[in-house]
Amino acid sequence: MAATGHHGKGTGRRVIVGRRSAARARAVGLHSPGRFLDDGPLLMSETKVMMIGLDCAEPSLVLERWRDELPVLAGLMERGAYGRLTSVIPPITVPAWSCMMASRTPGDLGVYGFRNRSDHTYEGAFIANSTAITEPRLWDLVTRSGSPSIVLGVPGTFPVRPLNGVMVSCFLTPGTESQYTYPPGLRREVEEVVGEYLFDCTNFRTDDKEDLLRQVYEMTDRRFALAEHLLATRPWRLFAMVEMGPDRMHHGFWKYMDAEHRKHEPGGPYENAILDYHRHLDGLIGRLLAHADDDTVVFVLSDHGAKRLDGGIRVNEWLRREGLLTTLAEPDGVCSPRDVGIDWSKTVAWGEGGYYARVFMNVEGREPDGVVPAADYEAVRDDLAARLAAIPDERGNPIATAVYKPEELYPEVHGVAPDLIVVFGDLLWRSVGTIGGDEGVHTFENDTGPDDANHAQDGLYVVAGPGIAPVGRADAHLLDVAPTALELLGIERPAEMRGASMLPSLVAS
Repeated sequence: MAATGHHGKGTGRRVIVGRRSAARARAVGLHSPGRFLDDGPLLMSETKVMMIGLDCAEPSLVLERWRDELPVLAGLMERGAYGRLTSVIPPITVPAWSCMMASRTPGDLGVYGFRNRSDHTYEGAFIANSTAITEPRLWDLVTRSGSPSIVLGVPGTFPVRPLNGVMVSCFLTPGTESQYTYPPGLRREVEEVVGEYLFDCTNFRTDDKEDLLRQVYEMTDRRFALAEHLLATRPWRLFAMVEMGPDRMHHGFWKYMDAEHRKHEPGGPYENAILDYHRHLDGLIGRLLAHADDDTVVFVLSDHGAKRLDGGIRVNEWLRREGLLTTLAEPDGVCSPRDVGIDWSKTVAWGEGGYYARVFMNVEGREPDGVVPAADYEAVRDDLAARLAAIPDERGNPIATAVYKPEELYPEVHGVAPDLIVVFGDLLWRSVGTIGGDEGVHTFENDTGPDDANHAQDGLYVVAGPGIAPVGRADAHLLDVAPTALELLGIERPAEMRGASMLPSLVAS
């Protein structure tokens, strides 16, 4: 399906980009050290791209509030360009990093979150690891061009797949007993360099904040140590890594930093924990830059941002109270609807918890025990969307909830998409899937453990290097990252990509 322009808020775009003229290339200094074909894209025969991903890095902190505290990142900003990087909807780690690296929407990938429906039964589900991503990502395209890559910790890379280069898999890896490297023999080398490699914190939703701090720093230091080792010992044209630490710090420590958080503790013991971690991270990034030569364009990227969490909307409890979800037994305290059983013969819709709500309708002829007549599907969906959007906060105040239909967000919708995508309260509220208990529809405790922050729609980017002018602030879209990297590398952009190269706005005018 061909399309141009934006397809709903935050979904990206598919833009057919005209080829740059040779004169234009020479004018902006991009003709050297590469070459230009009059009937093709700019070819940069020597340019390398270094991508340093910081999961959940928040632009208002990194680009603004703490800029003077982060000299390495501030230096990159001064030498190049930076800005907010609007994420896809939903703005969550899975699928956002794969969307970035493939320049494809969640609808294209058929991946709408960590867990997805595999069919229209009530139990069919899959976890969106690398086997769910069938579109080529940057390193696949670099491999096809004959050049090597280093890929480290990018979400959506477990199980590992062959490439020209090396890969160490992501936070979805079950543990070091799994085959987490390509080639397989790299695994022993990883262990020699850093000991036990840490994919993630064992539990970042915990009240043991000292242990969480220890885990985050240890994980981050080992990942960056491995990154330095690989940069020093492997050939590469593309280096792409993602550090999960910022996300874990935000979820664990946001209330101590943010005076507007309803659970803020003024002068608390962890008031500067997130800032201190960012200072540490800035120094580690500086060490990586020692491996970026004069032909290297450096990107620092995040897949989404972060903001305070005001509370949760118990979407299934709301559906139950509205008579739209019926259980087989009355819940005894807070539980999942599936713990007591769902009476599908009397259920119109059900939802999933998470940073946003995925709401599914029980449609006649589609689900096994569907009750919504197919002819009434749109009317029922519209009514449900309006009612969800009107859910207020615990005091009855509106919270600016946005409800989307997948076909309005994405030019193509693959897999089993939610019937409605619900972003409660501009992401200041999250979706909680439980029912029962005395809490009602609103909750101020997360169902998966203590959590201070939710995701924000905008991530960030900083880019500097040969051919990048000091243009300052220039906001962009997450889907534009891969086309930009491909143009820098002189690799043709696949027509299926939804984004467009950012280079026209990043070079001297």
